[in-house]
Amino acid sequence: MPFNRVAIGRPEEASGPDALKAALAEFISTLIFVFAGEGSGMAYGKITGDGAATPDGLIVAALSHAFALFVAVSVGANISGGHVNPAVTFGAFIGGNITLLRGILYIIAQLLGSTVACLLLKFVTGGLTTTGFALSGISVWNAFVFEIVLTFGLVYTVYATAVDPKKGNVGIVAPLAIGLIVGANILVGGAFTGASMNPAVSFGPALVSWSWESQWVYWAGPLVGAGLAAFVYELFFINHSHEQLPTADY
Repeated sequence: MPFNRVAIGRPEEASGPDALKAALAEFISTLIFVFAGEGSGMAYGKITGDGAATPDGLIVAALSHAFALFVAVSVGANISGGHVNPAVTFGAFIGGNITLLRGILYIIAQLLGSTVACLLLKFVTGGLTTTGFALSGISVWNAFVFEIVLTFGLVYTVYATAVDPKKGNVGIVAPLAIGLIVGANILVGGAFTGASMNPAVSFGPALVSWSWESQWVYWAGPLVGAGLAAFVYELFFINHSHEQLPTADY
């Protein structure tokens, strides 16, 4: 069972040199991702005069987030695993792939990275407001389930391409696959919830613009979805038992 490997961890896992390097990598990767993703939305709004939402804007958001996440995961993969998302970190914790203490360190770094990215965007754009996530035409419970499903798909993809020890050559394309599922999910959910799938992405703009409407949806939904994906993948598809090596005749 996945929960059998959940661990709190030792203090040095959140304070040792390797842990701090990993946290710095998560901070930088999240900053890169949010700066590009959020910044593209602000740029599009400036070009269009903050007009009504259009299909073009949704496509721009999907592409910018897909490209930025592809890069952010790639540059952090060899240092921290390239989580770039508290929901991914939580999913890794549920599956026993990261300790609680290391996970908390990652999440703090991710939230700081998102906040700094939004502060930088506000400064370099001459005071433009970062756009917080908001619901459009659906209830909070619709949005809650929406974020669960979207994040389930994301974290399932992370497990299949990056976590599963049987991934083989598929691991090479993990950052691309992760970026693509986020882009695809934005095309599905962007018009309804903004398709966050990432509490850090929601937190930074909310803090800088001080707009907390329905913020709980963008935490609870992704965390539940990530936990479900981790549980399902670990339970049904990852075999942690030790198999006997095949014999050979010499």
